[in-house]
Amino acid sequence: MMSQFVVFIGVTVIWCASGSSSDPTTVKYTYNSSDLSYLSNGIQFPVAENEVQPLLNQDNFENVSQIQWFSRIYDHHKWRDHLGEVDNQKCKDDTITYLRELANTTSWAVKMFDASGRYSSHFFFGNDYWLGSKSSCQELANLDTNTEVPPFPVHFYVAKIRINLNRKATPVTRQLNLGECLPKSCGVAGVRGLLAQERNQAASVNIVGVRMVPGEYSLLSDFKVHLVGGTFLVVLVLIMISTIVEVLRMNRFREVVKHTPQIENNNTISRRSSSSMSRSTEMVLRNEKCDKHKENNGNSDGLPLKVLLSFSALSNGKKILSVERISLESITCIHGLRFFSIAWIILVHSYLEVFSVADNKSVRILTERKFMYQTISNATFSVDTFFFISGLLVTLTYFRSDSKKDKPRKPHGTCHAIRSSTVKFIVMLVYRFFRLTPAYLFVLGLNEIIMRYLHSTSVFSPAIIDHISCNNYWWRNALYINNFYPQHEFCMLWSWYIANDTQFYVIASVLLLIGIRGPKHVKFAAVVIGLLMAASWITTFFIAMKWDYVARVEEPFALFDQLYDKPWLRIGPYLIGIVTGYMLFQIDCKMLMSPSVVIGGWILSLGCLGSLVYGLGREGLVVPASAFYAALGHSAWGLSLAWITVACCTGYGGPIDSLLSCKLFLPLSRLTYCAYLIHPVLMCLTSFHLDGPLSLSDVMAFVIYCGNIVISFLSAFLISISFEAPVVNLLKIIFA
Repeated sequence: MMSQFVVFIGVTVIWCASGSSSDPTTVKYTYNSSDLSYLSNGIQFPVAENEVQPLLNQDNFENVSQIQWFSRIYDHHKWRDHLGEVDNQKCKDDTITYLRELANTTSWAVKMFDASGRYSSHFFFGNDYWLGSKSSCQELANLDTNTEVPPFPVHFYVAKIRINLNRKATPVTRQLNLGECLPKSCGVAGVRGLLAQERNQAASVNIVGVRMVPGEYSLLSDFKVHLVGGTFLVVLVLIMISTIVEVLRMNRFREVVKHTPQIENNNTISRRSSSSMSRSTEMVLRNEKCDKHKENNGNSDGLPLKVLLSFSALSNGKKILSVERISLESITCIHGLRFFSIAWIILVHSYLEVFSVADNKSVRILTERKFMYQTISNATFSVDTFFFISGLLVTLTYFRSDSKKDKPRKPHGTCHAIRSSTVKFIVMLVYRFFRLTPAYLFVLGLNEIIMRYLHSTSVFSPAIIDHISCNNYWWRNALYINNFYPQHEFCMLWSWYIANDTQFYVIASVLLLIGIRGPKHVKFAAVVIGLLMAASWITTFFIAMKWDYVARVEEPFALFDQLYDKPWLRIGPYLIGIVTGYMLFQIDCKMLMSPSVVIGGWILSLGCLGSLVYGLGREGLVVPASAFYAALGHSAWGLSLAWITVACCTGYGGPIDSLLSCKLFLPLSRLTYCAYLIHPVLMCLTSFHLDGPLSLSDVMAFVIYCGNIVISFLSAFLISISFEAPVVNLLKIIFA
């Protein structure tokens, strides 16, 4: 029976992986370091032929070189001849007025021209943004700052244009983002018509699309804004009422404590004798007595009051920010591991944020050649740390909780055991679902609204379509199955981790319910874990070889749909975390090791971590080595973390344990889930809300990173006290 079950699991995993990797629509991608098109924002999305409008092809219209023509392309001074093909009479009249006043150097016309984008420099080094200034264009109608304003409404437009000069200058097609400050009467069709009349001296120039910035999207008319905003307002009102109620109760408790005789060792201490204490010591003792009195009275509170107090920002904030109340059984080093992992993830995403809005994209190629950039490109292992911690904690917590329960004197039958395990399994899944989902769905809705807003108001063209995919496929996120679908259908791309972790939790729940029944069942669970691990390695190696996967610095997300986010690739660290958690439970976090074992363990673990992150080199790995790297790398990372955790828990951590167990990491560790959810949303909002591109540099990336990590944790704290902490309190009441 056991062998059949094991074979079924292995065959199922390999079949699912093979089915996912055989998508006929997937195209193999080869990277070329001199190819700036892979850096162009949005170039990877195909465009239908009916959306492309070429320019006029008149070869010898002017006796200038191709580069001279390119440097003066889309010059408004030459647009008078373009108006003959414009059908909109109002647009034609307003444009004639604008061009006439521009020739006369009228103030408002010169500013319109100045607010429009044009060739400046660095195109051949990656500058695809000829955006001008949207804010300056909008400012033209402000009578407070302008003595002269246009006689017609103006609007800002952004056109996406794909251009190829020749094979020498542009080996691949480049995509321009051109900003134009023009009469509002022209609209998208009029602007497209004006741009299409530009005479062409390049190999190909195609107008992909034109859009108004801002567009017609209105936040107030969006139903989801009302839904998400209304939910937040309801929660905010509950938090305010609950906090006020708790403050009133605390004041009443303080009055009770103040007028209650203090008894110690059967002797009454008078208030006069207590005056010899320092004021701070007296306040601490009074607060402790107040907390005890409140706790005793809280046990007699009615259910409605308990539910209301679950939303109190005061108590929830204290729990999140507390650095004192640490259980003696807690694994303190995981708090540091959590913080450094989320900080690593935010660092990577900060670089991707800067890359997406940089005007000197060729500097990215230079950055990728640096040795330390492997810290960014190989940050996928940071998520493996979360998988390891999740597997460890769910196992250790479950076995510790079960060991504290009173065991039944008489063994029950098989049917009773199956029913009991089924109920426990359902309860575990329900608890986890309601524990994670409220904050998850809130951020998901907020992300869709923000992306819809940015696609309407941003001068950039974000290569993120969450405003479309989230509207269609949000239910996949709610069911935690979104990682089984292709990347172009993802809502919140980074949520693949949450789906994987939930799927691993289901597997862990089954294994724990089996293993808790006795030593024989533990052995069965251990065999299943071993076979799952082997199936993961074999499946990943098979897919990597099939798709000729090459591990390299420049392609950290290569084969995303086939390898990167799939559970059969990622389950290794979670399974190692399960084994480590059971081991720590068995030894009660106590173990004697010789100095040679300790030194050898630390050298091997740190050496393994360093080689995984910094071992790819300049050229990457060849195909067979890359397949082994993909198949075994994540599990090797988990094994290294297992040694670090065991060494720190058993007293052999030294300064590393002191660092990871620092109390300052406790509040940040509690906020990692919400910080992981919200930080990419904030990055999109801050970067795509800019009026123009940034200049890429390591210093700028670091400054942006520091701001991202601060605002991410502040936002995570607000989300946690609004949607995470209250739900945890309610679940405690329900499952009490």
